[in-house]
Amino acid sequence: MDGMNTNYLTDRNYWKEYWKNYEYEKIPAKVPFKKFLSKLENAESFIEIGGFPGIFSAYFYTKGIQNVSLLDFYIEEAIVRGFEKANKIPEHTIHCIESDFFTFKTDKKYDIVFSFGFIEHFEDTKDVIKRHIELLGNNSHLLIILPNFRGLNGFIQYVFDRNNLRAHNLNSMKLPLIKNIMLELGLKNIVVEYSRKPMVWIEPKAGTAFVRKLVKIFSYTLKVFPIKCRLLSPYIIIYASK
Repeated sequence: MDGMNTNYLTDRNYWKEYWKNYEYEKIPAKVPFKKFLSKLENAESFIEIGGFPGIFSAYFYTKGIQNVSLLDFYIEEAIVRGFEKANKIPEHTIHCIESDFFTFKTDKKYDIVFSFGFIEHFEDTKDVIKRHIELLGNNSHLLIILPNFRGLNGFIQYVFDRNNLRAHNLNSMKLPLIKNIMLELGLKNIVVEYSRKPMVWIEPKAGTAFVRKLVKIFSYTLKVFPIKCRLLSPYIIIYASK
């Protein structure tokens, strides 16, 4: 991606800067899509779209899926290998594919096609989802998670990190739009819903240390309201099968 295609809301320099000060994370113990894991139990292959450094590729590996791949147009493989080492995963477990998703071609199909925080960075939401679906095999699963910036968390971004907000397509976060797209693309068992536990955040580069601490405290306070709704829910979860 070079930023010249109007479908892109970010470019390679944006992500290079974003990952410049990356600190190795732990594989998450809790995920907002936990209720869908039982649907994926028999899957053998997995691809994560736009997920550098491969946090969820590693997560699904720990759930028993041996064949995990990471596709992103910006990958520093040394960081991926360092992430594996930091989490005690065998080296080269995560198969890295550095390619522009919109020009990537393969005959390989996957049991699970997954992305987290990806589709909202593009103008044409239907096209992005359609390209996810093209990677699905028979009896396979699509799982997409994106942030909900059309509620309280969007207001937090607007106040403290407007540049980050501008890198997101808010129309992609409209549940009726997503449901219509999924139906038009012929998928089955479609679920489009908000996640339950409220949360807000700002990126590590945004605001002062005091502001980031304040936002974190506010986020913890919100957890006493475990309500799924546009105002409070931090994520939108999309699931379907083929």
